[in-house]
Amino acid sequence: MSAAIRFEQVSVTYDNATAPAIQGVDLAVPEGELALLVGPSGVGKSTMLGAVSGLVPHFTGGTLHGRVTVAGRDTRTHKPRELADAVGTVGQDPLSHFVTDTVEDELAYGMESLGLAPDVMRRRVEETLDLLGLAELRDRPITTLSGGQQQRVAIGSVLTTHPKVLVLDEPTSALDPAAAEEVLAVLQRLVHDLGTTILLAEHRLERVVQYADQVILLPSPGAPPVVGDPAAVMARSPVRPPVVDLGRLADWSPLPLSVRDARRKAGPLRERLSGLTPPAPPAGAAGRRASDDGAARRPRLFRKAVEEKTADAPPAAVAGLSVRRGRVEALSGVELTVRAGEAVALMGRNGAGKSTLLRTLVGMHEPAGGAARVGGHVPHRTGPRELLRRVGLVPQEPRDLLYADTVRAECEAADHDAGAAPGACRALVGELLPDVPDSTHPRDLSEGQRLALALAIVLTARPPLILLDEPTRGLDYAAKARLVEILRALAADGHAIVLATHDVELAAELAHRVVILADGEIVADGPTAEVVVSSPAFAPQVSKVLAPLPWLTVPQVRAVLEPTA
Repeated sequence: MSAAIRFEQVSVTYDNATAPAIQGVDLAVPEGELALLVGPSGVGKSTMLGAVSGLVPHFTGGTLHGRVTVAGRDTRTHKPRELADAVGTVGQDPLSHFVTDTVEDELAYGMESLGLAPDVMRRRVEETLDLLGLAELRDRPITTLSGGQQQRVAIGSVLTTHPKVLVLDEPTSALDPAAAEEVLAVLQRLVHDLGTTILLAEHRLERVVQYADQVILLPSPGAPPVVGDPAAVMARSPVRPPVVDLGRLADWSPLPLSVRDARRKAGPLRERLSGLTPPAPPAGAAGRRASDDGAARRPRLFRKAVEEKTADAPPAAVAGLSVRRGRVEALSGVELTVRAGEAVALMGRNGAGKSTLLRTLVGMHEPAGGAARVGGHVPHRTGPRELLRRVGLVPQEPRDLLYADTVRAECEAADHDAGAAPGACRALVGELLPDVPDSTHPRDLSEGQRLALALAIVLTARPPLILLDEPTRGLDYAAKARLVEILRALAADGHAIVLATHDVELAAELAHRVVILADGEIVADGPTAEVVVSSPAFAPQVSKVLAPLPWLTVPQVRAVLEPTA
């Protein structure tokens, strides 16, 4: 079988960089296969994808050594526009991908550029609208869509041109579980039925690894890739989904890549865990006894005035809240109270109103009915400086918070604005993503690294209420674990935390409570274990593997199997 994508001893070094972004890459992706590109944040996955599309180095600058060929074309001598009929690319940021105003126009634009006949264009637009569940949104302005809906439009605009090779960077990162499954089913159909070759980078491996024909692992910056069978690569990978982590813990061979495969092996483990009680998640300040010694176990950054923070941190409350965005009623009759020290996960389909609720709490939307209060203040009537002391929001697009030319300058500005000790922000960046140089420009960071920087900027002010919109988008498992540790410490200090997320594994690890929204209304609100286990769409992998036992996460199982670990 001939190779659709071939790297021949490829290295890429960006201008002013002290070391190559990728080095010694020598591999081939056969025609009609789905290759999954994995690795920790910042190891060069986006650089590899850009080298396939021709964006690296023609658009990004820098120097490429070696050769990359796609569908027989050398990307050194073919610029991106000369590869457009062979390679379709969807990046991490869907907004930067769009060139038109409405969904239908965006789907048609690429075909217009290739000069396809109007009847062909019309048929492909209709097919793509149906494939991705976008038919009801065809006339909607793209700016009014949720982040997940925008991601589906970005993918659809590439599919309509029927390229031989698809390059996708975090294609399911902004999608709810059901929408992600729909997109992955479409990609599978393209591979199996049309022979399309797909190179896909994704941190949420629990969603995609079972569909891969091969896995390409970049283990560390500048290290040559490890290429092979998915199960074999996962056995040595530093990043792995919970079902693989559980398999490694239970010593299953071969390692399972899907819940179905794991359930077939899990009988003895279920018997061993039967009758045992999973360790409870760490309680927030609201649930701790006065004698709790949790402060001693917290990261050094957060060993501060727990009693003062607990007393000062007021709840966020909304009562009968309704919000309209244009003609759309985004929220309707929402009732929600968040206590100090509580971590609450907002979940639900794309467009359910999660982001709208968070933005309302920081004053970006004025309620059409009902009320919202943050620390006793009405958000949309409170000045920015006063509101900053009450609530902080990490948005889906972290670049909205980044303005300086270096990481050092961003952190110094954050320390100044928050009245924090010098170095506080930089220490937080180090907790989330180690080894990011102070001189790095934020635009040169990966999406996950930019998110970590934006999160650090917000956390520097230590507001009593912390809101996060899809905080694990672009983060690898190690970075997510560090994020969980930091957010747990903040909750233990009395901060109220509300995160809108499609990451069911994050909710299982962190949240005390899960609230599910549908069409702008709350349809479920309760303890995490009760809510996620009762919903197949939002249940974590471990819960599905060990059902009907009440275990949610690998750390819970490890604490019992390896109590001294």
